[in-house]
Amino acid sequence: MSRTALLAGATGLVGSHVLERLLADARWSRVVTVGRRTTSQKHEKLEQRVLDLGELEIASDLPHVDDVFCCLGTTIKRAGSQPAFRLVDHDFVVGLARAGLRAGATQFLLVSAIGADPESHVFYSRVKGETEAAIRKLPYRAIQIFRPSLLLGERPEFRLGERIAMLGAPVMPALLFGRLRRYRPIQAATVARAMVRIAREAPRGPNVFEYDAMRVATA
Repeated sequence: MSRTALLAGATGLVGSHVLERLLADARWSRVVTVGRRTTSQKHEKLEQRVLDLGELEIASDLPHVDDVFCCLGTTIKRAGSQPAFRLVDHDFVVGLARAGLRAGATQFLLVSAIGADPESHVFYSRVKGETEAAIRKLPYRAIQIFRPSLLLGERPEFRLGERIAMLGAPVMPALLFGRLRRYRPIQAATVARAMVRIAREAPRGPNVFEYDAMRVATA
């Protein structure tokens, strides 16, 4: 039975890989992307919609979808302020999830972050945790939450902090073991592969996938 996927964040590091995999997977006969701009991808089953994500929750012309992939995310520096960061990483994400429910979706897949905790004293981690908590309250049959640490891959924009961290990435696995394994860097392509593979199975959730679980899913 063919499925339709709704994808937000298709121009981002993880989202671009998710898009490629969905287009190559026969299980999905239609892929609809939403965002402020389109990608350069061209495919017969791809439909790209340009819209303000702040208005997505009230959009009335979304097609029926089965699975929602949320790869939205920014940084406080790029957003410009904490409220602007929260708008993207919380409000837009929750709005997408609610829109997906209205469009008939039964599964929501979210790229979150390691350390997400609504009680955290770190603003970034607290917002990520609050977002996860809000998603968990929605009546999806299956919710899959992916919590990568440092994402490896070529971003369209330059991020100095991440570039410096990536230089040390090759030696990090040797230093991060035991309980610290969850903080190991991971390729964005691996996260995307895990998301699409888990989406095929659609285990009832919420389920959380960190470093080891994502690696197992792609083995």
